[in-house]
Amino acid sequence: MRGLPQLLSRAKRVRVGFSASEPVLAIQAGILQPDKFTQTFVQLRGLQSSNVISQAPLAAVADTDSGKQLRQELEAIVGPGNVSSGESVVLQHGQDEGPHQGKSPDIVVFPSSTEEVSEICKICTKHNIPIIPYGTGTGLEGGISAVDGGVCVNVSKNMNKILQIHQEDFSAVVQPGISREMLNQEVRADGLWFPVDPGADASVCGMCATGASGTNAVRYGTMKENCLNLEVVLADGRIIHTAGIGSRPKKSSAGYNLTSLFLGSEGTLGIITSATVCLHAIPESVAAAVVGFPTVQNAVDTVVMTLQCSVPMARMELLDEVQMKACNEYSGLSYPETPHLFLEFHGSESEVESQTETVRDIAADNDGGEFQWAVQQEDRTKLWTARHRAYYADIALRPGCRSLTTDVCVPVSALPDLVTATKADIAEHGLIGPMVGHVGDGNFHTMLLFDPADPEEFRKCKEVANKMARSAIALGGTCTGEHGVGQGKMVLLEEQFGKDGIDVMRQIKGALDPQQLMNPGKVFSRN
Repeated sequence: MRGLPQLLSRAKRVRVGFSASEPVLAIQAGILQPDKFTQTFVQLRGLQSSNVISQAPLAAVADTDSGKQLRQELEAIVGPGNVSSGESVVLQHGQDEGPHQGKSPDIVVFPSSTEEVSEICKICTKHNIPIIPYGTGTGLEGGISAVDGGVCVNVSKNMNKILQIHQEDFSAVVQPGISREMLNQEVRADGLWFPVDPGADASVCGMCATGASGTNAVRYGTMKENCLNLEVVLADGRIIHTAGIGSRPKKSSAGYNLTSLFLGSEGTLGIITSATVCLHAIPESVAAAVVGFPTVQNAVDTVVMTLQCSVPMARMELLDEVQMKACNEYSGLSYPETPHLFLEFHGSESEVESQTETVRDIAADNDGGEFQWAVQQEDRTKLWTARHRAYYADIALRPGCRSLTTDVCVPVSALPDLVTATKADIAEHGLIGPMVGHVGDGNFHTMLLFDPADPEEFRKCKEVANKMARSAIALGGTCTGEHGVGQGKMVLLEEQFGKDGIDVMRQIKGALDPQQLMNPGKVFSRN
């Protein structure tokens, strides 16, 4: 029993890291009174955030008198059935699909409207409690981890409606529970589709939060080109519309571009409660093809030359020989285990025919093999399903492993050198690292496999991933093209933007979230 008083004493002194959430700092900042709830939360979270106790879900906060008070206030907004502190629920909401160890929130709330989200944020701001937005949990950089505990706001379970479809204007308004596949199922009968395709069936609003893109970005753009307006709840409960209430023009020069500010903000500035996104006409003709190459260099050279010829490709996906082996085994394919390009062409029948002829000639000049066509819908579905299952195929290569999945994006001219150098670095470290890429826009990924019980192997994976990112920055690229920063790339972001750039980001966050409550510990390190 001797150690318990010492532990509790230490818990009262430990900093949990969110500015102005400790009672003394809060009083000095003039933000709040040191109420009993705030003191209890800080002390208990300080205990859990120390190195003495592991980051398992903390029932202690939810079970205290102050925690029960918080729960009662939240239940008054959303109803008792939409508030949970059960172990399985909080565990699920603290861990995404990436390798970074998650930390569980104390309470999970399931609102049904923007107004309920606003009231939840008001309560958390009053008590100085961190707020962690949650969509589908398919991220890879630890973006949903509750590093300081707090309230996780699951906006996808009950907010799952397509609010408006403007067929003639090629746009739709969706809530956070709508995934890209759900949206496409709804608009397909109108001859429309939403083309942004990150692979996972992510929520559209979550894709906005991370600035996602995917296989079709070379032709149709990323979320940043396909989002017209966002409804956002700020930490203090204010509700804003980033382009104006009901606004959905294709262009605007009115005021600051608030939509772009929140795109890619990863829940650190506010909670996105609806998104107005662009739709596109389903092309008249679609054809897909697979072509193999003797080396990755040959494949990437084909991509660069195709783009230089202004061929309007819909998809250009690179899979190296390791990835082809994984896809063959996992998805029942039978392609040669050499680097391949998965290609897709959109347009009229004559346009598609012209595009395919040009690309076939370019591939032949780079020692490409015969084109294997997938013209029927079921054949194309099988092809792209195999591509989208690449992550799971990689995990199956080495049962029991985890994957450090990372991405970078560079100018297309720099792509061949970086891809070749990264493959050499993976081999030099003795790692298994399948490589795939949306190479049409200079974006590629590596899935670096490691034994979760082998810290040295994980260190090697981090070393390779960081070197890849730093090389991308040096070549005029970025440390992440679509995965986001989360916790995994904060240091790299600071290297990319420099101190002054990061300071401006901090000032923006400070203006919108002065108590530092929105998804703390993400994007950039704390002061």
